[in-house]
Amino acid sequence: MQEPSVIHGTFVIRRSYSCAPAKVFTAFADKGKKRRWFVEGPGFAIDSFEMDFRIGGTESCHFRYIGDGPIDSGTPMGNDTWYLDIVPDQRIVTAYNMTMNGKSFSSSLATIDILKTDKGCDVLFTEQGAYFDGADGVKMREEGWKELLGQLEKELAR
Repeated sequence: MQEPSVIHGTFVIRRSYSCAPAKVFTAFADKGKKRRWFVEGPGFAIDSFEMDFRIGGTESCHFRYIGDGPIDSGTPMGNDTWYLDIVPDQRIVTAYNMTMNGKSFSSSLATIDILKTDKGCDVLFTEQGAYFDGADGVKMREEGWKELLGQLEKELAR
């Protein structure tokens, strides 16, 4: 029997931040701030980053992995995102496609809920992904997002 070529997975990450929801929202909405925490991480060389933060807008990042790891150093990668829903200081919903060497390896629906708390806010990040033909899969993607949300915390402390 043939196995499916697409693996589906969902994960949820909840992370607390000691700042107002508006500050977290701005870190997603402002191109310069988002580039710092989302794009400019260690181990990546950035080729391009464009962002049009509005419902119907897009975001595009093309980069190369640099270093030792599961991907050959210099491998070109891409992340193309579409903004589906935006509620200021509360919610962002995106669909995004990841590529490696020009070939899609996953497509995802991501929901970022920003929830006010007594000590600041929580980000509830939910991803529903389709991972193609031996792609990174849900566990590796979840680890990647945990790292990104850690980078977001550093941006918020600036």
